[in-house]
Amino acid sequence: MLATGGIAGAFARDLAQVPGGEIAAVGSRSDASARRFADEHGIPRAYGSWAELAADPDVDVVYVATPHSAHLEAARLCLEAGKAVLCEKPLTLNLAQARELVELARRKGVFLMEAMWTYCNPVIRRMLDIVAGGEIGEVRSVHADFGIVAPVDASHRLRDPRLGGGALLDLGIYPVSFAHLVLGAPASVAAWAHLTPEGVDETTGVLLGYDSGAVATLSCSIASAGPTVAAVSGTRGRIELPHGFFAPRSFVLHREGHEAREVRVPEVPGGTGYGPEAAEVMRCLREKETESPLVPLDGTLAVMATLDAARERVGVRYPQE
Repeated sequence: MLATGGIAGAFARDLAQVPGGEIAAVGSRSDASARRFADEHGIPRAYGSWAELAADPDVDVVYVATPHSAHLEAARLCLEAGKAVLCEKPLTLNLAQARELVELARRKGVFLMEAMWTYCNPVIRRMLDIVAGGEIGEVRSVHADFGIVAPVDASHRLRDPRLGGGALLDLGIYPVSFAHLVLGAPASVAAWAHLTPEGVDETTGVLLGYDSGAVATLSCSIASAGPTVAAVSGTRGRIELPHGFFAPRSFVLHREGHEAREVRVPEVPGGTGYGPEAAEVMRCLREKETESPLVPLDGTLAVMATLDAARERVGVRYPQE
């Protein structure tokens, strides 16, 4: 575990429910933070630097759980040390940085995966099977949104440009990734946003257009709590995913001539939703795969390209760029 914030704690609690999963060590930028996290989660080794963690010979894979502004530095350090990496989303701040990590991982033959837990969720995988099987016909539209009410303090990470703040990278990546999962990379990207005084996007709308004639209407906000739902509509039906569509436990299938049907998938160990993601990483490492077929690196790069295009349209640029 690299970093000790809230998402690291959530992942650690879920991993404890995944057979074969073990946290061997935790690394932070301070000894006190690492020791505190290790004590809380029963981790045998705690390091006060990322480099020490990356050098631990008993660590198979490092989960990078820092704010995304630090993903490039942290993941690069681990890859250079020959450590497999599961890196929180978004993989980096922009496409150029993401390409750097992907090229490094491929050059060294080391496993790298963006922690897009949605792609590993068994309910989402079942949804994709239904779409691919033609049960709702040809997909013509995708809708998804994700909104929360974030603290208004300008120093909060969601509002700080130095930390990659704004709705799009933190929340909008879920709707954008969902659209990519169903429809692939778009032919065109349009976007509009209201910006904060700090210069990050507070509420953003994105419209993706496809050569097939399909469209994706996506929205995100750190100023309002939206329904956080998603839908896939086709020529013969639609699929509706409930609140928390990014880690669903069910969806509703509507088909012409049939009653609406709730579709559920047997529970997979892993608590709040990180379990399937962790299990996929473990499977890849056991089978000596350097990329996951569920979360392919080329797909991660395609999503980053769309996010870059949307940010360019709304005029958000980070100091590191």
